[in-house]
Amino acid sequence: MSTATVTADQRNVISRMWNDKENRSVIIQIIAFIAILAFFGFMGRNAVLNLEALGKGFSFDFLFQPASYDINQTLIEYDSRSPHLRATIVGIINTLLVAVCGIILATILGFILGVLRLSNNWITNRLAYVYIEYVRNVPVLVHILMVHGFIVHTLPIPKQAINFGDAAFLTNRGLFSPKPLFEPLFWIVFGLFVAGIIFTIWFRRYAKRVQDSTGKQYPVFWISLAAIIGLPFLSYFILGSPIEWQIPYLKGFNFKDGLVIRPEFIALWLALSLYTAAFIGENVRAGILAVNYGQTEAASALGVSRGRTLSLVVIPQALRVIIPPLTSQYLNLTKNSSLAIAIGYMDIVATIGGISLNQTGREMECMIIVLLLYLVISLLISASMNWYNKRIKIVER
Repeated sequence: MSTATVTADQRNVISRMWNDKENRSVIIQIIAFIAILAFFGFMGRNAVLNLEALGKGFSFDFLFQPASYDINQTLIEYDSRSPHLRATIVGIINTLLVAVCGIILATILGFILGVLRLSNNWITNRLAYVYIEYVRNVPVLVHILMVHGFIVHTLPIPKQAINFGDAAFLTNRGLFSPKPLFEPLFWIVFGLFVAGIIFTIWFRRYAKRVQDSTGKQYPVFWISLAAIIGLPFLSYFILGSPIEWQIPYLKGFNFKDGLVIRPEFIALWLALSLYTAAFIGENVRAGILAVNYGQTEAASALGVSRGRTLSLVVIPQALRVIIPPLTSQYLNLTKNSSLAIAIGYMDIVATIGGISLNQTGREMECMIIVLLLYLVISLLISASMNWYNKRIKIVER
């Protein structure tokens, strides 16, 4: 076989592969993927060479050097002698704390605002409308600074603290409350609490199956409440209250001991929650309006109460419209928490992306860590919400 014949056959094979729609799509994707990898490889190599030219190099060894700075709020043990890696972990925990607390409060307030926007009461409807329009059209940073300023300049100093039964004290330096000191027997109470949650998940599914097959309804809410709250609460007293409480007390110009919630966390939490709730409220309103009113009329014609109609008919269908934009709001709240540095709350940006970066001069490494951390957190939120969205979607027969 001649060389010309072999070359012609190869051309025919390539031509057939390219003319096939599926093969062409795969080839284009492979080429694009290789081009993207080559681009980032070129950029990374260029950055490393430039850093070496400046005498810096590229290394993450600085993470194991002493951080040499304090953090005002830590949920794990930390001091200025701890390495930058531990400071980064503290920043991650603080970011997750404000994100989780903010998502919970924003969701509750958002659903309330969404329902109030549909209220037949004119005053209630207008108040919710004015709040939503005001909050959505003011930058979130302004809200954070405003709430922080209100807390710091309006609340009293420690010597004039607002006293809650000589157990908790509210000041412009934070909320000082009793700190729990757990005894070994407490883990039995905690185990019962976890078991109550597992039982509730199983029982809700069981009750739904029974209702679908026979129409019989179990008091799911009260049984779940007894399993999650009642049983652990009862075991707590049977075991002799296996928790000691460390009460804060005033010493000098500030309170000592106890558990303190810093004003920076309170301000960031409230500001992000109130801001995001306005957007969630509109999502909830749109979701409820997307449900055909004939569904509500049909439920009323069958004698179903308004509360049951809302929980069994309207909300399950509205969630299919609410969840996708709700995911975006959760992501926005988490990423907006990076503005915490404006009021001194030590999150990811303030620790590894701020003080650690300035002290070590490792701009490239620190920014890579910050970007990857936010990417991972955002992907976890998206994955969780997408999983929930798939569970509640309409199943076609």
